[in-house]
Amino acid sequence: MNIPKLHYISQGNTPEEHLENIQKACIYGAELVQLRLKNRDENTLLKTAEKAREITGHFQTRLIINDHYKVAKIVNADGVHLGKTDACPLEAREYLGKWFMIGGTANTLEDCQILLSKKVDYIGLGPFRFTKTKDNLSPILGLESYQSILSQLQSETPIIAIGGIIEQDIPELLQTGIYGIAMSGAITGNFNNIQTFNKLLNASATFEQRHTF
Repeated sequence: MNIPKLHYISQGNTPEEHLENIQKACIYGAELVQLRLKNRDENTLLKTAEKAREITGHFQTRLIINDHYKVAKIVNADGVHLGKTDACPLEAREYLGKWFMIGGTANTLEDCQILLSKKVDYIGLGPFRFTKTKDNLSPILGLESYQSILSQLQSETPIIAIGGIIEQDIPELLQTGIYGIAMSGAITGNFNNIQTFNKLLNASATFEQRHTF
């Protein structure tokens, strides 16, 4: 399964803002966006996910739904990202089938090993540094922990670094052996950054996306 190297995690104070930001990310060449809408009722989540699918479908951008694998299936998203307290990846896989991308959140070597045993398609490993985007933050990793975990894992499964990452961090992070990065604030603040980040990650935006204007 080909996993894009840059993941945009949606932000916004309202569902509408999430959708606006997802659309901007698509216009500027994002290959994968994750709808991360927290603390909303199921109906709101479902309606927002449906609209996010319409937007991403238009740009041929992949859509991942955070936490809710049943919603991912209903809206025909490309996959689901499961946090440490969410459903088991095996349960999600049984429900979704083999064509859906399933990612999981990890903070330690043991977390990664457990996720690999459950056959996830990628692992979001973090946080790299402190970030306000997430409540109940796990211990900060930093470059050395990434280096240590990746050298011990020796896995073919893509490891995506996440958590307060900015442009200047990307070259050093890539040297640890990570596959890609997930970003929210650094992209929401300036969607032009997507092209820069894609270049740094050698993740070229598709031809069609570059010529959307």
